[in-house]
Amino acid sequence: MNRQAEYIQVLFMKNITITVDVEEDCPPMLTSTRGMEEGLPELLDIFKKEGVRATFFVTGMMAEQYPDLIDRIPGEGHELGCHGYTHARFDRMEKEEARLALKQAGKVLRQFERKLVSFRAPNLQFPKSYLGLLEEENFLYDSSIASYKPPFLQSKVEGKIIRIPATITSSFIRLPPGLFIPLIKRWESPVIFVHPWEFVDMSNVPIRLDCRFNTGEKALNNLKILIRTLKAQHYIFLTLQERAKLEKYE
Repeated sequence: MNRQAEYIQVLFMKNITITVDVEEDCPPMLTSTRGMEEGLPELLDIFKKEGVRATFFVTGMMAEQYPDLIDRIPGEGHELGCHGYTHARFDRMEKEEARLALKQAGKVLRQFERKLVSFRAPNLQFPKSYLGLLEEENFLYDSSIASYKPPFLQSKVEGKIIRIPATITSSFIRLPPGLFIPLIKRWESPVIFVHPWEFVDMSNVPIRLDCRFNTGEKALNNLKILIRTLKAQHYIFLTLQERAKLEKYE
């Protein structure tokens, strides 16, 4: 099948994008990295076994601390994206501080993937007035907005940046599959996101409830059920970059 035929085939198929925000455990409440050491390898192994690709938004600091793990991401066919240098919120930074954070993160992450084009800000908070900073660092896509909360934004182009919102918050995927799978299927081309620490048992850690309920094996099983259910219904799994191209933004 030639590339044009493949494109036409994909265009008319249902699709989903799984994204992973790679950071320390449930920041800013914790600074531990069990998610990196235990959860991220589990995620990569599941994706490899199931034959699906995802987009991993990684902080520069985690890339520096766990280079072998981060190297697996592009090495196994996934998209490597940027999640800032630390997990500090960009909406609480002065513009020059934000510029330096993006430059520092890009310098680290491009050691693993030269074509670093996708970005997501921590806490999905990135001032619109800072979008030009993403252009300066050669990013093309931003997923720092959410369609599940006001102002319920949809995909759009702002300047040279294509903004693709997250569809469903990560903790929702830890609810019973009978609740979250029907909702995901109602969305056209959903973008979901998870964190490595959610796939480690955090139930006995003294943090807020949404960071510890149904973590560990329950979360892993839910993810497997989601992937296998959608594969059986002929969904295709796209990276954020692939999704943007499919929607004819570029």
